[in-house]
Amino acid sequence: MKLYGMEKYSLVDYDGYVACTVFTGGCNFRCPFCHNAALVTGVADCETLPEEALFEYLTTRRNLVDAVCITGGEPTLHRDLPLLIHKIREVGYRVKLDTNGTNPTMLERLIEAGMLDYVAMDVKNTPDLYPKTAGVAVDQAALDRSIGILLGGRCDYEFRTTVVAGHHTVDGIAEIARRIQGAKRYYLQCFADRGGNLQQGLQGVDEATMRQMQQAAAPYVQKVGIRGL
Repeated sequence: MKLYGMEKYSLVDYDGYVACTVFTGGCNFRCPFCHNAALVTGVADCETLPEEALFEYLTTRRNLVDAVCITGGEPTLHRDLPLLIHKIREVGYRVKLDTNGTNPTMLERLIEAGMLDYVAMDVKNTPDLYPKTAGVAVDQAALDRSIGILLGGRCDYEFRTTVVAGHHTVDGIAEIARRIQGAKRYYLQCFADRGGNLQQGLQGVDEATMRQMQQAAAPYVQKVGIRGL
């Protein structure tokens, strides 16, 4: 499977664990705030990371790294994702998957096979604003199916929304929370422009607004956290 980079140590990609984060290429979304834009639109020009390099690293870090976080791009687009995860688990690591939820068939397959320890699913926005925030038309039924799979509790999980000024409102966040009602965890991630986004000039929202969003979501989910303030 083609990989497009590795962050050897991360303390923020998988709560409670030291993770090695690996990046897949290609995505079916075009989120204007995407911070991995090169892996979305310019993947053909990106250098690849041989699988051998990943596993050479993992075999020598068993006592220092706990887990592998697979992110992208959108990992579930790749048919050989299950094989990659199988190899990672054989080496003895936990696996966390980041996904946009558009491939519930792959997600369910991985969960039913016991291949995932944790899933983080992005819920980009309310259904009416999803095309604006994802940059493309979206199959809402597929997203609802992925949400239902995670709410079924067969794998630990979180939902999350990157909050961008002009894309998200307090009422909108409450609507998203109702869509995932009963979820264990919902994280609001404040957008920060680190460069390299698909669209320039975007901004996050202020702390007071983030807190209002947190309060608006709280009645519907077990825990609402804020990241990035």
